[in-house]
Amino acid sequence: MNKNDYIIRPETNNDHRPVEELIRRAFWNVYRPGCSEHYVMHRLRDDPAFVKELDFVMERGGSLIGQNMFMRTVIRSDDGRDIGVLTMGPVCIAPELQRKGYGKALLDFSLEKAAEMGFGAVLFEGNIGFYGKSGFDYASLFGIRYHDLPEGADTSFFLCKELIPGFLDGITGVYLTPQGYYVDDADAERFDESFPPREKLKLPGQLF
Repeated sequence: MNKNDYIIRPETNNDHRPVEELIRRAFWNVYRPGCSEHYVMHRLRDDPAFVKELDFVMERGGSLIGQNMFMRTVIRSDDGRDIGVLTMGPVCIAPELQRKGYGKALLDFSLEKAAEMGFGAVLFEGNIGFYGKSGFDYASLFGIRYHDLPEGADTSFFLCKELIPGFLDGITGVYLTPQGYYVDDADAERFDESFPPREKLKLPGQLF
């Protein structure tokens, strides 16, 4: 990757469908046969928690190759307060350009912009092997629990990064996923029918 061969800019209305096509291509058959992430993105743009100022695309040679976006959410602290934080995604890079540094460049840029806006922390579900390179760590180390999980469950997928050092000092509580991420499978299927057909495959390592 050459840092001069791409640009990162805000998503525009004209980008909506191409971004959804990119997300569909990046997530297809990764976590389940087919995917619903492109439909999630389609819905989240109209969600009150969506942070329009932190909705970015990455271009290379005039083509969209990546995107990332953020949503407002809260940690319900054990002392009864709601602590405003961010969550992130879907975030993706075109499959043919993954593992070349573009994802980290997009992630670091967008996290920097979130910090500039004054947000204190980002929590989300991801792979520590990749996101740890951009300063994420296990949320459990910050005293933050993932909602609806039993005591002792594996939470290694649940990550956190403080954008303001010490923002989560003295805070313990439960992270709440924004409701907009929960979509109806039938609605997602109907939305997907507006895209060119692709084969759904059940593959090893899928979560669902």
